[in-house]
Amino acid sequence: MDTLRYGAIDARSPKYWALLIGLGLIAMIGVLSAHHMEVEGHVISGMNNQIVWGMPHVFAVFLIVAASGALNVASIASVFGKTEYKPLGRLSALLAIALLAGGLAVLVLDLGRPDRLIVAMTTYNFKSIFAWNILLYTGFFGIVGVYMWCMMDYGMQKYSKQVGLFAFIWRLILTTGTGSIFGFLVARSAYDTAMLAPMFIMMSFAIGLAFYIIVMLASYRWSERPVGDLIVNRLRHLLGIFIAAVMYFVAVYHVTNLYATEHHAVEKFLLVDGGIFTQLFWYVQILLGGIVPLALIYAPQTRDCRRALLAACALVLLGGMAHIYIVIVGGQAFPLEMFPGMEVSSSFFDGEVNAYTPSLWEMLLGFGGIAITLLLVTVGVAILDFLPESLADNIVSHKK
Repeated sequence: MDTLRYGAIDARSPKYWALLIGLGLIAMIGVLSAHHMEVEGHVISGMNNQIVWGMPHVFAVFLIVAASGALNVASIASVFGKTEYKPLGRLSALLAIALLAGGLAVLVLDLGRPDRLIVAMTTYNFKSIFAWNILLYTGFFGIVGVYMWCMMDYGMQKYSKQVGLFAFIWRLILTTGTGSIFGFLVARSAYDTAMLAPMFIMMSFAIGLAFYIIVMLASYRWSERPVGDLIVNRLRHLLGIFIAAVMYFVAVYHVTNLYATEHHAVEKFLLVDGGIFTQLFWYVQILLGGIVPLALIYAPQTRDCRRALLAACALVLLGGMAHIYIVIVGGQAFPLEMFPGMEVSSSFFDGEVNAYTPSLWEMLLGFGGIAITLLLVTVGVAILDFLPESLADNIVSHKK
């Protein structure tokens, strides 16, 4: 019987160094963009007194949510006993840590000065969901690090199920906390609902798995290692389930809001006459991020095509980014309802839809965070044995 063997990829090839240098340059551009905004002030960004959370926060939340979902592959193996996913667990944990690191690297800009991170990590106001998230994020690094140790050290593998269960519960709490950042803000009509927490959890499953599939297939293609159809098809069907579940929760979220009269105005704004937000919702989030990927996954003409699967994953990421943009920026763009049932207007833009146009610096910072994530994964798979040397069907099907 063929046995499963892990090994680091060859870091001496020119294409590996080209990838490493390319990601490093993008990450450096992101760092320089953050520095430029810190020196010149947020006035050079698209953010203002009305839209205080912009594209950096969209990228940060996107990566943080994806980090939770990326760990799902490892959880399926250790927590739910699906041994065919066990060879994928190490890369799953590495990608989860890298995604969270990339997201937090972008989020540090929101502190005004990076050194204020020390204050955020040492002074807590437990009435604030932000304080809870500091603990959840740092705890995620530690727990997933121990989980990775249990998977990679044969002497510790007997504890992997227990640690994996703890990591699974922790990441559900983490994503709940991230969604609750917005769900607890009752002043914003688009945020004021407990549905955001479960919707963020399901969104993390889809986005994280899409990230994982792209990274896994790219890693094996670049290292010229075989990947069988068995594991690819399992991941394909799992992604389809998660996409459908996200669309279900989005529908429940909007139906719930439509049931409450106080939310009719914001629902009309988001779904009918919200301009760019309405277009992003129907054309990018729903059509490109949901319906088209499902068609690519399940249509007879494309369901066995790996390029179609990669295209579906890319569209899921695009739709997920649009989804988070609508939640964060769209929720702030809709005017605050200061006095329910009354029209409000003043020189401070009360009662007006708030305008926001992302700046180049914000976009560069966001892509820099993604580059940091991919850079960590690229270095990790070349240093330690995160990848099985083969994921051929005969090896995956016999894995104990």
